[in-house]
Amino acid sequence: MGRYRSENWFARDDVNGFMHRAWIRSEGFTEEVFKGRPVIGIANSWSELNNCNSHLRTVAEAVKRGVWQAGGFPLEFPVISLGEALMKPTAMLYRNLMAMDVEENIRGYPLDGVVMLGGCDKTVPAPLMGAASANIPSLMVTGGPMLNGHWAGKEVGVSDCWRIHDELRAGRMTEEEVAEVESCLSRSSGHCQVMGTASTMACMTEALGMTLPGAAAIPAADSRRNQIAEAAGRQIVQLVNDDIKPSDILTRKAFENAIRVLHAVSGSTNAVIHLIAIAGRVGVDLPLSLFDDLSESTPWLVNLKPAGQFMMEDFFYAGGLPALMKELGDLLHLDALTVSTKTLQENIAGARNVNQNVIAPRGEPLGESQGLVVLRGNLCPNGAILKRAAATPELLQHEGVAVVFENFEELHERIDDPDLEIDEHSVMVMKNGGPKGGPGMPEWGHLPLPKKLLKRGVDDLVRISDARMSGTSYGTVILHVSPESAIGGPLAAARTGDRIRLDTANRTLDLLVEEREIERRVEEWKPRAPRYERGYGQLFLRHVLQAEEGCDFDFLKGSSEVETSAQTYG
Repeated sequence: MGRYRSENWFARDDVNGFMHRAWIRSEGFTEEVFKGRPVIGIANSWSELNNCNSHLRTVAEAVKRGVWQAGGFPLEFPVISLGEALMKPTAMLYRNLMAMDVEENIRGYPLDGVVMLGGCDKTVPAPLMGAASANIPSLMVTGGPMLNGHWAGKEVGVSDCWRIHDELRAGRMTEEEVAEVESCLSRSSGHCQVMGTASTMACMTEALGMTLPGAAAIPAADSRRNQIAEAAGRQIVQLVNDDIKPSDILTRKAFENAIRVLHAVSGSTNAVIHLIAIAGRVGVDLPLSLFDDLSESTPWLVNLKPAGQFMMEDFFYAGGLPALMKELGDLLHLDALTVSTKTLQENIAGARNVNQNVIAPRGEPLGESQGLVVLRGNLCPNGAILKRAAATPELLQHEGVAVVFENFEELHERIDDPDLEIDEHSVMVMKNGGPKGGPGMPEWGHLPLPKKLLKRGVDDLVRISDARMSGTSYGTVILHVSPESAIGGPLAAARTGDRIRLDTANRTLDLLVEEREIERRVEEWKPRAPRYERGYGQLFLRHVLQAEEGCDFDFLKGSSEVETSAQTYG
């Protein structure tokens, strides 16, 4: 009908057009505000239930300023907000629901472009999934990390929670000291200030080209966060006018760039699942083998907790992601298109690394090939993930006796039992933490160490599960074992007393039991009763895919162009 999709609502001369115009006028807008202008949706995951996103109202106002400046008509709308810290059993259970929320809002409303606001772990990949499927001009504005915490003359971040809690359990810290840390650990709005999942996914968004250059690392409390949000408001109008869509940006080259960056920043293991899910929406195949292949030739350059020393605020001051990507140079596809409408090479041309303690030069990496690795073997024939940089080097080649917990509840009932037969050579195994077993694949994979070992000074064991773990965690933790135990994967056959061998060099993880015995145990295995009999939980259990397929729903893979017809009126 016209230049913009929204004109199929507002520019028509029938009764529907009459009513659409009347309805938008009821909000106090005159026709001059929307006539002939692109309508820009601002998908806002602000929520007081989600501390990471609690400042996004202000960010949305900055985006609106930019849209108005560029001649667009901004309309903000809410989408479900998923807070990893407070939402139970896990925000991951609802990532696909949020993706559906974003996609269906785009499909159903008169939007020509959309700016998506997210911060916490799942509120970044979910909108990207939804926008990729709807495929109208889109870009992301992430909320930014918290400022660094300070306690007792030291900088502290979320990754220190695990260490501090273990120190308390071991009797080496007092309740008063822990309360002091609690009061100053999170001292501003924003997401986790370490290279956890939220920070990693902000970096992935920039590496994919789906946010403006330099946006990933700006602290939430820094005025430059709102400045770049305003710039995003102007840029989305440009994307609409140039008809640049997610399918033009989310190419195989873009995903390979993101995987390189994932390894270089020593990012969260959760990014593997999210990148695969986003790629599945645009028809790009990302096998686990690709992550492993690119890991071997990508240096570890960013010295951030939990694998390193610094935090996101320091990363921003050092030059942020543009500086890192300039260090990676020809390892990246520099001709990849981004939402700036420029190539990656053009985006990073002026970038500078101003602190080599935070961003190591490519020629002097923090460690060669220290990114994520993919393991296979009779315990995980479809793959498992290990973050080498966060592991204890001595445990990367290890064989030990399994101590098996059938589920999360049993783990926490038994872990501090003084009679638990476990030592520093043991291999801890937890079942039923996967997509269907959790359900939702909760962050249970960072299995707590027994109190009696902590008191002896043991600070790591090989730990295996089909669950995920927080990107803020660390240790020799093997995750995403697939197929998961809840559907009869080989992990279901593991028993206490079995020997397990981890051979990181050869990328294998094996249960040292005769194959016929493993088969016999699996045949005897019986699934647990489903946790959900109705509602979204039942939908999830019926349709969720395994970890190596991104845990998306089987019916959501792929994309289809939005319809422009506005014939019907409810």
